[in-house]
Amino acid sequence: MSSPANGRLRFLGAASLTTAFNLVLISILIEQVQWPTNLANLVAVELSLLFGFLAYRLLVWSGGNWQIQDVLLKQIPLYHVSHGAALLGRILVIFPLLNAWGVHYGVNTLVGVIFGGILNYLVSDRILPEVRRSHFHYPEALAPSLVASGPRAERPDSLPPVDLLSIVIPAYNEEGSISPTVHKLSQRLEEADLNYEILVVNDNSRDRTEQILQQLHQENPRVRYINNYYPNGFGFAVRCGVENFQGDAVIIYMGDSSDSPDNIVDYYEQLQAGYECVFGSRFIQGSKIVDYPTHKLLINRLANWFVKVLFGLDYNDTTNAFKAYRKEVIQGISPLLSHHFNLTVEMPLKAIVRGYSYTIVPITWHNRKAGVSKLKIKEMGSRYLFIVLSIFLEQKLAGGDYHRSKNPVAKSPVNSRKTAN
Repeated sequence: MSSPANGRLRFLGAASLTTAFNLVLISILIEQVQWPTNLANLVAVELSLLFGFLAYRLLVWSGGNWQIQDVLLKQIPLYHVSHGAALLGRILVIFPLLNAWGVHYGVNTLVGVIFGGILNYLVSDRILPEVRRSHFHYPEALAPSLVASGPRAERPDSLPPVDLLSIVIPAYNEEGSISPTVHKLSQRLEEADLNYEILVVNDNSRDRTEQILQQLHQENPRVRYINNYYPNGFGFAVRCGVENFQGDAVIIYMGDSSDSPDNIVDYYEQLQAGYECVFGSRFIQGSKIVDYPTHKLLINRLANWFVKVLFGLDYNDTTNAFKAYRKEVIQGISPLLSHHFNLTVEMPLKAIVRGYSYTIVPITWHNRKAGVSKLKIKEMGSRYLFIVLSIFLEQKLAGGDYHRSKNPVAKSPVNSRKTAN
């Protein structure tokens, strides 16, 4: 059996050939032959399956029996069976969902290929063991893609205590929510006797949000605000906030009162216990969800399942913004790239991939009671995908260049701009 590195290269080669074949074929069927998108996807997937079998058979599972009868009557049918679940998932779930979001069919197909490859491996690993032992070389190159992150990074032996806790709240047109959000939050933090600051980033709101923030600052000097100096966008607003907080750790908190102040205290305790990141989950034992819109819940679970499988995580709520990071983690994952809500996955995935320790706690989430949600799913789908795949490629191809072990935390531009009111 070849080394894992050689196996990984052979697997990437086979996957690249299959993906290229699929993209070219579907482009021809849609643009030249002008078939309907779903029919073109179905035909292209089946032909690409046969092409992929040959590519993997030559490059990854290169040994074994090549007799025509065995290949046609045993190997290809079993490969079809293992691929069946992936095909159904791609055709019935991934393609229609991304198509509804308005994602370009080329990107749609690429996502389907990745999704299908992961699911195909999960299924084939259970139904092909005998065939693999008797006819195939074990596809060792596939394993790293399923356990991408490896075991969680362990807590450092000693970290300085969090003396000042910062809470960053992005706010765009939140005149109906920001005042009760800040009041409830500051009240709970003072009950817990925490040393804190609340930094609200006014994302160029067009309503009375800034005037309300001025009043909140006058009432409580621990509450301050800054006007977003980037273009409008949730990601830009959070980036502005994490460049200007003053604490030893920062928590990203929503301005619509959807997050629970009690969980802030839970996060603080875990940071003091030595973790570098604290991630909340709305979908584990002890968590609570109130009034989550059904269609958004379905999309949320599919998206988080995709991220969980792709990176081999034990975490199931990556897309939730409500998370805590020590200052050193913010420095280690900078510069941040996302302009919009895709920042919610960029920050935790970079922290995990780059080797920072984290723990998971159950949290409570309530749907907003005032204002309008700023998340536009149709507009965000391709942006989320871009960030997820870019971090996946960093993990697989960068050779650990961005891992914390190769990048000791130096003095960073984080906290360099102090223009808050």
